[in-house]
Amino acid sequence: MAQIDFYFQQLVESGGSDLHLSEGSPAKIRVHGGVRPIEEEILTSEKMHSLLEEIADPEQWKQFLETGDLDFAYEMDEDSRFRCNYFKQAHGLAAVFRLIPTKIASLDDLGIPAVVKEFGHLRGGLVLVTGPTGSGKSTTLAALLDYINTNFARHIVTIEEPIEFVHKNKKSIITQREVPMQTPTFADGLRAALREDADIVLVGEMRDLETIALALTAAETGLLVFGTLHTNNARKTVDRIIDVFPADQQSQVRTMLSASLKGVVAQLLLKTADGKGRVAVNEILVSTPAVSAIIREGATQKLYDVIMGGKARGMQFMDNAIKEKLDDGTVTPLEAYMKAIDKSTFRNYLPDEFAALGNSSGEAK
Repeated sequence: MAQIDFYFQQLVESGGSDLHLSEGSPAKIRVHGGVRPIEEEILTSEKMHSLLEEIADPEQWKQFLETGDLDFAYEMDEDSRFRCNYFKQAHGLAAVFRLIPTKIASLDDLGIPAVVKEFGHLRGGLVLVTGPTGSGKSTTLAALLDYINTNFARHIVTIEEPIEFVHKNKKSIITQREVPMQTPTFADGLRAALREDADIVLVGEMRDLETIALALTAAETGLLVFGTLHTNNARKTVDRIIDVFPADQQSQVRTMLSASLKGVVAQLLLKTADGKGRVAVNEILVSTPAVSAIIREGATQKLYDVIMGGKARGMQFMDNAIKEKLDDGTVTPLEAYMKAIDKSTFRNYLPDEFAALGNSSGEAK
């Protein structure tokens, strides 16, 4: 048993999501969105080196000491698997560990809108699942892949850094590749997938021009590509994809994206009013001829009207999804206000003690 397993056990027993270890501070865990210490002892340089080196591959540890960053996965036991991120900070070494559920929840269990299942029926195109770090994108994508795996015979290739949810073959064949262990980069893995008789490719992170360009090309050539971006609504997602490219290529990219984009699922996690967990809320964009035309024209502000008129297709705004959770008492007015995109909509629901917050000038539009 590794020394660090003591901290992991504390995390699991507390129902937490993340363990934070940082030289010069006590160990802390995140439970239902809030961070709290689990002991008073300050982590020294010697202790941090000992904890972190023990579970890292010797070659990876050497690389970490040289570069200051490392990502990998660690399995404490068959029920507890962790995504590990090592980094250097002002006071020395630090690490964050995300607990990865070994049981893959279904889309229904997660409360994801039913229309998302339809993306699993596609035979080609690009579907983007977006949201800030820690918003449950990986969990939603794992549930969607499991839905496909249960219902269709496909070859699914995932390119992840690191591999989080481990999928067992059901009706489909699932090939999971880890960056940089099994493939050097996301772009290399995506390029190779074109030669691996894949039907579906999951790109864990679309963070550079080369990966995004390859994802668009793969989607155009008939693969179904699932990717993630750190945007919080459909319009920003489309703009982000196009803005990655140089100005002289953007017209061509708009044309490619208009043809290949099949949907955007933006996601946020809100703390529940009872303090016992978090709930996912989603903005959904489903591609239609109108959406394709808007992307081609570069008039993404018009997507607002398309989503507004697309309820019958399963489309919805993030703020409407948040409002539903507020109306049924799942979340508090303060949590709804803090996570809303257009905060003015939620200002009047704030209790009197938070009225000053609602009247501040920093509201996000």
